[in-house]
Amino acid sequence: MNFAMKLHYRLQGSATPEIATLPVLLIHGLFGTLDNLGVLARDLKQQHSLLQVDMRNHGQSGRSHDMSYAAMAEDLLETMDDVGLQKALVIGHSMGGKAAMAMTALAPDRVAKLVVIDVAPVDYQTHRHDEIFAAINAVTHASISDRSAAAACMREYIKEEGVIQFLLKSFQQGEWRFNVPVLMDEYEKITGWENIPAWPHPTLFIRGGLSPYVQDKYRDAIASQFPQARAHVVAGTGHWVHAEKPEAVLRAVHRFIDEA
Repeated sequence: MNFAMKLHYRLQGSATPEIATLPVLLIHGLFGTLDNLGVLARDLKQQHSLLQVDMRNHGQSGRSHDMSYAAMAEDLLETMDDVGLQKALVIGHSMGGKAAMAMTALAPDRVAKLVVIDVAPVDYQTHRHDEIFAAINAVTHASISDRSAAAACMREYIKEEGVIQFLLKSFQQGEWRFNVPVLMDEYEKITGWENIPAWPHPTLFIRGGLSPYVQDKYRDAIASQFPQARAHVVAGTGHWVHAEKPEAVLRAVHRFIDEA
């Protein structure tokens, strides 16, 4: 049995109930917070009411031993209820994209359109975060509280400076703002996936051209679960496609929103 929680959130934007503008729900990925899709939020809030959340075991949201996508989807629906959003365009990156897809199985009528950024509805069976967990735990075990010292420690394990700086956004006063033990224990669920019923509504998969997360071999899995899905490839980008080329991602999202 899942126990949904109301997530820590930020609700903003210029739209009002009298304006028929589709609300937007933004969902971050693993190790993130509600600020991670900020480059998209700053644009979308100009025309839409916008809900950003800290996922469970991240940021200021509650802690739980369960990181199943069904539980995460329940959290999102509970939070939508809390702020009075009946229906939304749902945009999720990586883990957040899988949580967004899981929402279509639990409450298909509450997702108006779906944008999935650089993740596929598949069980990856791949460990891509071993170095990150090693770096995080090294900082913790060394009882480091200073960010510059934490960065120096993490460089022994992680070579991409951008990844280090991203992680340090969740490091405050010597504490990580994500639940490291649970994320490690539940990692197989986070990388995994259980196929869901087909959701025959508009779906956009945005992938980084250099990213391994959405490959041609996943096409059948995507089509069977999201038969109206289309893909938009942003050349020259990796998994963090929205951070690397935000203008290209926003153009694709706006075209998708404007379609009837």
